[in-house]
Amino acid sequence: MIRDDSHPNTVLRLYRLFRELFLFDRADGGLVRRVGTELEWFSLPGGWTLFEEGAAANALYIVTSGSLGVFVNDGAGGARLVARLGVGETVGEMAMISGAPRSASVRALRDTSLLRLGKPGFDRLMAEHPAAMMPIARQLVERLQRVTVVKDHPPAPGTIALLPLTPSVPGAEIARSLARALSAGGQRVHLLDAGAAAHTEDWFHAIESAHDLILYRADCGPTAWSRLCLRQADRIVLLADAEEAPPSVPAAGGLLDRPGLPAAELVLLQPPAAGMPKAGRAWLDRYGPTCRCQLRRGHAGDLARLARLLRNKAVGLVLSGGGARGFGHIGVVKALREYGVRFDFVGGASMGAIIAAGLAFQWDDAELRERMHAAFVASDPLNDYTLPLVALIKGGKATRRLRTHFGDALIEDLWLPYFCLSSDLTAGRARVHRTGPLWRALRASIAIPGVLPPVVDAGAVLVDGAVMNAMPADVMNELMHGTIIGVDVAADWSVSADVDSFETGLLRSLMNLRHGRAPGIVSLLMRAATVSSSAQTRVSRAHVDLLIEPPLDGIGIRDWRTFDEAIETGYRYTMDRLERERPVLPAA
Repeated sequence: MIRDDSHPNTVLRLYRLFRELFLFDRADGGLVRRVGTELEWFSLPGGWTLFEEGAAANALYIVTSGSLGVFVNDGAGGARLVARLGVGETVGEMAMISGAPRSASVRALRDTSLLRLGKPGFDRLMAEHPAAMMPIARQLVERLQRVTVVKDHPPAPGTIALLPLTPSVPGAEIARSLARALSAGGQRVHLLDAGAAAHTEDWFHAIESAHDLILYRADCGPTAWSRLCLRQADRIVLLADAEEAPPSVPAAGGLLDRPGLPAAELVLLQPPAAGMPKAGRAWLDRYGPTCRCQLRRGHAGDLARLARLLRNKAVGLVLSGGGARGFGHIGVVKALREYGVRFDFVGGASMGAIIAAGLAFQWDDAELRERMHAAFVASDPLNDYTLPLVALIKGGKATRRLRTHFGDALIEDLWLPYFCLSSDLTAGRARVHRTGPLWRALRASIAIPGVLPPVVDAGAVLVDGAVMNAMPADVMNELMHGTIIGVDVAADWSVSADVDSFETGLLRSLMNLRHGRAPGIVSLLMRAATVSSSAQTRVSRAHVDLLIEPPLDGIGIRDWRTFDEAIETGYRYTMDRLERERPVLPAA
């Protein structure tokens, strides 16, 4: 900690800050002066620890600038961030009231100024000004709600650091363009470069207080200004040129090794007219960011997407499984696009994973429809029957269709951030695919147990993602902060039949012929495989801001010929819903 008493007006400023705190908004001046004599005002550099979990409670702290992070043990030797504390918030009050050791560790997420009130002053405050307990209690309740609420929208960052990873990256140009994109929504955005390095902490605090967002453009290298930028940042964006290989000696020079830094996010600069993104695997392996965004130079749509992702205003689309009923997703997507929605992050399970992959390729409505028709309707991809030792179908046709339409693309090299889900029968849990060959992840995501052979990956047996989570909105909520749209095309799907159909139509049923009311074996296997995921799907729905459930009750899982009907139903239902409810959704 660095005691801050060098300012000529420190005492006056300290008193003014203290008097304006919510703890003292109704206290008399005498109490404020008495308790104020016990205050310490100090600075905590970004990454430094204020106190550790289990430590004795001897003070309460109040944030006057900057940001603190509250961390708890994750059970695996690491720490999990559970709360961020900003200007005006207190920390340490719970242990001061209970007398118990600190329940969490607190570190500065960036350069932070604090007021410290020791135990004697706190006890005097509570004794002489009991009304101060009410705002403390409210603050504790709000924090508890933030930690326990199912869908938590974290606050938008107030500061973002842009760090070029090679000298060829046009950092100044990108920073100016991004500042304009961030300002488009009415945000007050200010851009700072190395020319601001000589200013004091008071100046930076004043600038940040007067704006909604500050962009700190760091140097390409470990300069003092770059270090200050990272210390000030709520989020860090790494800028790399996808046409370059990472240098053997990183230009960042250890800047990102400091504990307590926010997780870095990689933006890959692509050529303006790139058909598909240049591979970014080497950059991902070097820096291991938590999130990635492709940015074509001069492309307004890509800049707008990056701005939404950085401000926690992105739109995530999650598509459920459902076989041929998944064609309804195509109609839903068309309606949402016409409404002005642009998707920033996409994902899904089973058939929904395939449709979402098309969106990650940035196929338009016509291409999406054409490719899905060619893959599933022109000829049935699930009719290469075999002796059912592992599955009814060989799976060769399905694999070839996936490779035809998605080629050798890697998930990490798609235009949109993407994930799909498979079910790991070896580990007994869902697997989220964020990297690797797209076709192989999709093949695992559609491997209906008993129908298609599973995919074996490093000894793990992977099957249809819908077995464990048919609409993985909870996964999207972990990967992206913003608005989540969930589309469930299997919500009203069930199998039923009369007794006579089973007794007299068993052979037809096994061959999946559409006679009587006997369900086909594929439908039975699929329903049996996914019925247990219904509870997880209900949990996932709690993470959705807009849930769309097209009425596809007349369409079966292998009714490929209902292609046009399913699309039209999804489109009409969604358009009617949007026109009737007029939901507020982020637009392009």
